[in-house]
Amino acid sequence: MLRTLSLAGFAAAVAAQFNIKHTQYGTSPPIYPSPQISGAGGWDAALVKAQAFLAELTTEEKAQIVTGTSGPCVGNIGPIERLNFTGLCLQDGPLAIRQAIYVDAFPAGLSAAASWDRPLVRQRGAYMGAEFKAKGAHVALGPVVGPLGRSPLGGRNWEGFSPDSYLSGVLVEESVYGIQSAGVQACTKHYIGNEQETQRNPSTINGTTIEAISSNIDDKTMHETYLWPFANAGTSNRLTYVNAGCQNSKTLNGLLKDELGFQGYVMSDWLATHTGVAAIEAGLDMDMPGGIGFTTPNPSFFGGNVTAAVNNGSLSTDRVDDMVLRIMAPYFHLNQDVDFPPIDGYTQRLGFFGSSGYLYNYTIGPIVDARQEQHVQLIRDLGAAGTVLLKNTKGALPLKTPKNIGVFGNDAADFTRGEYSLALSGTGIQDGDYDIGTLAVGGGSGTGRFPYVVSPLEAIKARGRSYGALVQYITDNVFIAAGGLAALAPVPPEVCIVFLKSWASEGADRTTLIAEWNSTVVVNQTAALCNNTIVVLHGAAPNTMPWRNNPNVTAILAAHMPGQESGNSIADILWGNVDPSGRLPYTIANEETDYAKNLVNSTALATTTDPNAWQADFVEGDLIDYKEFDARNASVAFEFGFGLSYTTFNISSLQVQVSGANASRTPNPAAPIQPGGNVELWATLVTVSVTVTNTGSVTGATVPQIYLSYPVEANAPVRSLRGFEKVALSPGTSGTLNFPLTRRDLSYWDTTTQQWTLPRGALTVYAGFSSRDLPLQGSLTV
Repeated sequence: MLRTLSLAGFAAAVAAQFNIKHTQYGTSPPIYPSPQISGAGGWDAALVKAQAFLAELTTEEKAQIVTGTSGPCVGNIGPIERLNFTGLCLQDGPLAIRQAIYVDAFPAGLSAAASWDRPLVRQRGAYMGAEFKAKGAHVALGPVVGPLGRSPLGGRNWEGFSPDSYLSGVLVEESVYGIQSAGVQACTKHYIGNEQETQRNPSTINGTTIEAISSNIDDKTMHETYLWPFANAGTSNRLTYVNAGCQNSKTLNGLLKDELGFQGYVMSDWLATHTGVAAIEAGLDMDMPGGIGFTTPNPSFFGGNVTAAVNNGSLSTDRVDDMVLRIMAPYFHLNQDVDFPPIDGYTQRLGFFGSSGYLYNYTIGPIVDARQEQHVQLIRDLGAAGTVLLKNTKGALPLKTPKNIGVFGNDAADFTRGEYSLALSGTGIQDGDYDIGTLAVGGGSGTGRFPYVVSPLEAIKARGRSYGALVQYITDNVFIAAGGLAALAPVPPEVCIVFLKSWASEGADRTTLIAEWNSTVVVNQTAALCNNTIVVLHGAAPNTMPWRNNPNVTAILAAHMPGQESGNSIADILWGNVDPSGRLPYTIANEETDYAKNLVNSTALATTTDPNAWQADFVEGDLIDYKEFDARNASVAFEFGFGLSYTTFNISSLQVQVSGANASRTPNPAAPIQPGGNVELWATLVTVSVTVTNTGSVTGATVPQIYLSYPVEANAPVRSLRGFEKVALSPGTSGTLNFPLTRRDLSYWDTTTQQWTLPRGALTVYAGFSSRDLPLQGSLTV
């Protein structure tokens, strides 16, 4: 294993470790034909209904089912009135129904991940699913595990959960269960290797088409990191959605439909389909948006071309039938054929395509208010649960009843440019990176239209009024940087709370990890005035913090993207109504340059005439985020899994029980393949238990974590997360937690045998409260 390496030698060393050469990239083996749906995993009854429906279709109607068309939703499959099929409505996105009013804006995936709270994340999915259904949306375009977060600068990382594949896998599974419990199809995206926005789509230079970036991932890394969470999502019968790679038969036919036993359909990202029959044979089942572009008509590669290809024999009827069955089986599996609400009456007014020119008659219902009181409470609770306390000195937090409070920074205020930030960075669609206004969600197709937002300033003023405090505030960062704090009352505030933000959106990657809008100057100016300065960061993460060691910065909170109840969530933490139980789902480095950033973006490529110049070689293998820093034994500012509380906890009594002693090295190849893969991969072979005690004076919650180190033969990272659970305890009480470890958890991917393989030597088990706070250690052999 790599233990100590300089950053300069990091890329070369990991390339050698994983035996990766550039010549190995750029191609993958062809896998044909596309596997057919089998009904495995409890889909039998739905498949029977889909087969009966298929039997009634003409060839033209089959082509209609697999091809998007114009309509009121962001994605539409046209109705077939003679069969009482009202079509499919597909809507963005992973935190709200973007194309709607009277819906809630939930915390982003980033906040959900920082909560490390399985029940809250599942409940978030259920409540979101209920709102999608109320608005007549059959498919929710989320949750997100691609991008996973290979680079901290990825522009869409905030839509997903964590660069750790295990944490993302658990949370995407909970999210899918939640969404589909409401009767809505979850569309886990973006499959696979969609790790940067720069050159995500083809461009044109001097008339030459420059192809979208190719993510070149070796077999071991593919399985152990990027494919891992999609397997989790598969266990909950998820659907999937493809961005790049719509024509890669290895990833679609080989990995997804064969190895993972995927029963749903593969949908293209919008305008990502570049061929017809070739993409279909490679495993693509649905083309979106189909016959129309974002602004102008755009003929589809599917549609009539599918009909023509079947009629001339270049495309088999069996393959088209399988596409239809895969699309219709989830529809019947979730009983969407029975009393499903019509499409909300306001939907078409917010769409890309306007309210005219549809090829089909969609059933449009009344305008529905999908919001519920319990949804609002969940948003507030999860916003607080996803807030991570990073620093707390001099007894700064929780606040008691300070009489003179200062609130500073443009992130503290309400919006001045409206409550909606589609803001596809780099496309010119609306304004992104707005100055005044709190940053509660990011931009792009993963955003939401706020019904309201509780700004931090609003919530803090309300708290202050409750006991007669003076609340002074300046939310103009330019004014603060120019010395504007002199405008404060002669008596300095007892506590100064500075709100910073980091914008991120679909369409562009981040250019810095330091919060924007003069953030460093704003913090330093405030800390010079106020020796009790608390800094709260909203928006994209991670952020590096050049001011973190300033002695007058007494507390730091990473509040992420908490949704519409943002101010109430942070006030609950600041005043101690809620114990901060969030934990970092990523690593915060000392300096931005400490990360091996992994983004492909250079001046030379911006002017290239080589159509295939954009190549992203994943030479770092599995070593991203904390695994990268562990490989180099590098210091960090705040490690993965870290977070403080208002109380203290102790962890003890590590126990390891092996139930699968002398297990076969690999799963039985004859075992059934269910959604998620070979069923033996999900069998529990080991159970680890620990006891956690609240040794402090207040009720609080913590997240004990289990990490494994593998024998040398596994060629694995130093440590990998393999278990976690949030537990709330009152003072002086203890709880024993059990962590089941499956065959997959204990295995590594053997590229020679093409199997998940249990190592022959002993694995080391660590237990603690972060990736670098692991006081308990044991071993196991299976």
